[in-house]
Amino acid sequence: VERPSRASLASYRTREVLGRGGMGEVLLAEDLDIGRNVAIKRLRSEVTSKALIDRFLREARIQALLDHPAIVPVHEIGQDADGRPFFTMKRLSGITLGEAIKTNSETTQRMLRAFAEVCLAIELAHSRGFIHRDLKPSNIMLGEFGEVYVIDWGLARAFDETDPPRDSSSGTGSLGGETQAGVVMGTPGYMSPEQTRGDEVGPPTDVYALGAILFEILARQRAHPPGSKAAVASTLAGGNISPADVAPDRGIPPELDQLCTEALSDEAKSRPSARTVAIRVQRYLDGDRDLERRRTLAMELVATARVDLSSGDPARRGDAIKSAGRALALDPENESAAAIVAKLMIEPPPVMPPELAKRLDDIDLEQGRSQGKRAIGSLGAYFLFLPVAIWMGIRDAATVALLYGLITATMTFAILRLRFPQLPMVIALLLNGVMLLTLSRVTSPLLIVPTLAVGIGILFAMFPQLLQVPWLVLGTSVSALVLPMVFEAAGWWRETWRVSGGQFVADPSALDFDGPAAKVFLIGIPVATAIVFPLFIRALAIAQRTSRRQLEVQAWHLQHLIPKV
Repeated sequence: VERPSRASLASYRTREVLGRGGMGEVLLAEDLDIGRNVAIKRLRSEVTSKALIDRFLREARIQALLDHPAIVPVHEIGQDADGRPFFTMKRLSGITLGEAIKTNSETTQRMLRAFAEVCLAIELAHSRGFIHRDLKPSNIMLGEFGEVYVIDWGLARAFDETDPPRDSSSGTGSLGGETQAGVVMGTPGYMSPEQTRGDEVGPPTDVYALGAILFEILARQRAHPPGSKAAVASTLAGGNISPADVAPDRGIPPELDQLCTEALSDEAKSRPSARTVAIRVQRYLDGDRDLERRRTLAMELVATARVDLSSGDPARRGDAIKSAGRALALDPENESAAAIVAKLMIEPPPVMPPELAKRLDDIDLEQGRSQGKRAIGSLGAYFLFLPVAIWMGIRDAATVALLYGLITATMTFAILRLRFPQLPMVIALLLNGVMLLTLSRVTSPLLIVPTLAVGIGILFAMFPQLLQVPWLVLGTSVSALVLPMVFEAAGWWRETWRVSGGQFVADPSALDFDGPAAKVFLIGIPVATAIVFPLFIRALAIAQRTSRRQLEVQAWHLQHLIPKV
């Protein structure tokens, strides 16, 4: 390569260093003649090898010859005052594709559009007889205003050229990355198998690198493991490389998955051209879908779903609906997939999958917490009648104290269950049963107690944790009502009621039922009960109605989502 004769950095004001590599550095500079910012790439002072100087100048001339919007234009080639060659080019701003993939700062659609531009730029280079040989996400710049650039042409060469002999003092051939110097040059993980082996390379080598970049865009991970040795071993091992297999949850379009697999073929002649890769990516972006391919993949997923269902394993039910759902996404008219989804959505499994069972248990616990909050308020209403009881006159202070102690204990337990919902609900049920037994000594078994027994029985029967033991709830309510009468009839407890001369006579042992205070007590408790219990049940009914309506709304949407079968 002929050396440049022009020696001029005088017309540039250099600023900070933007980057350094093994043999070159890039500086930000101001073009004093025009007033624009440019990037200056020049050899480092310690590089004296003629072969590396020739390679540096070849990079500048190749980049200057390739006139494409995605290739950084070269403005000038020259030498500085120390005789080091340099070339000036457009100053770039933005991030690399590698950074965008790592930080997920750009959408997949934006990355695919940029990738298609890169493919066309590489196709232009191929049409002019050049190959890049070091394509990777870190060598693709995404500008702040939609620009896309392929950078670092330090390893580029013409088809018919051969690389200069290896110079162990040369360092790397480009700025940054893992580019390898010597007979085998490139970046492990993006080099084709033939490039890795040191064989003759051509345009298919760049296409392999494009396939590796596309893989990374789609799967958000590398086609080959990081690290030079692991990447080289994986590349040479070969095999079918599919981003959809590596990242099944990303919903990778089958058209792009197939394209990526073809570009990463072990056989160079089996890879498409860079132009073909660009066209197929652009077709996908334009909405052109490979319907036949999608139908084939959909039927494969339906078959997988059927196998999962027929296994009888509850844990595989989720896999079945996932496969059937993906099949519908690929082929919305697939009746088999629609039937599987509809069946799974409508028919509950005979055995709940562990994950689903846990979620249902959590729902029951949360419902129990919600009902517990309402119960605390209801229990608090008992304390409103303590002043009335004192006004009436207390005969048996121990029984009244026991009653309100039980009420306090029941409220305390309800509060504890808000924090520890795993506490057994049967404890609260038994506390309420004993509380009703004690209340029967305060008011007699036939005053107030029957109403409260019915209300408490209804409320506990609705708790999720007690739905499977209705006999326990009914037994507690009935016992609280009947046992006091049995004990009184047997003479074990003092009689608190009787029927005499056609009259019902109540004579509670704990309170003095005489005078206006007794009337307030006897009227107030039923009225309070008539208010509290309906409000409690109303709140539960509203919650159930909301849940049912949400289910119906979801079912309605699903009916429109899934094709009719």
